[in-house]
Amino acid sequence: MEAESIQSLLPLLEGADQWSELLLLLPLLVALEVVLSADNAIALAAISRGLHDRQRQALALNLGLALALVFRLLLIAAARWVLAYWPLQLAAAGYLLWLCAQHLWVLFGTPQQTPESAADPLSQPELAAVPSLASVVGTLAITDLAFSLDSVAAAVAVSDRLWLVMTGGVLGVLALRLTAGLFVRWLEEFQHLETAGFLAVGLVGVRLMLRLATPRLLPPEWLLLALVAALFVWGFSVRKPLDVNP
Repeated sequence: MEAESIQSLLPLLEGADQWSELLLLLPLLVALEVVLSADNAIALAAISRGLHDRQRQALALNLGLALALVFRLLLIAAARWVLAYWPLQLAAAGYLLWLCAQHLWVLFGTPQQTPESAADPLSQPELAAVPSLASVVGTLAITDLAFSLDSVAAAVAVSDRLWLVMTGGVLGVLALRLTAGLFVRWLEEFQHLETAGFLAVGLVGVRLMLRLATPRLLPPEWLLLALVAALFVWGFSVRKPLDVNP
């Protein structure tokens, strides 16, 4: 989703010959990445929530996105090769679809809890099996890498200023850390937000898959953006009921 939006800035990037003009473009590039990576931020927030502890969640996000930043910089340096190596893009699309399918399976494929099972902490999967910090950090880094394949390759394709692309990548990861932290809190407040985010992740995976398989039948970018916006409107539409202790 980010690739086409970066492509739309091509005339502006080509006309920016002075350093001052390039520096003015950086906030625009970062803001664009933050807005269009909301689905990425939700996925990262949902993954970190598996730790069930605010301090460990924050630590996992810090470590995971630090590792993701290293992956992004390496990806930028090898972007020309990435553009020509379709199996990596196919793997990224498959991983995003798997994330979406896994969430939907947990949501709709697991049996409903009875009052007796809900009262037993060991019968609740999210409490019975807490992932390790290392596994969450690795999953966060891989997830961000899957989202980054398309956008980083496109950014390098439209600009030969490596320092600009790398600076944008660094600032983008920092902004993503802030938005992911916000979504950790919002996921606890809004009932449908997590599902909306993973459905948006699935849409990005479908689009990547279509781009590789049948690029001529690829839906327009505005349609994907409209669908993602509708999902987020739905995601923020219902607040979770407050726990009232008698």
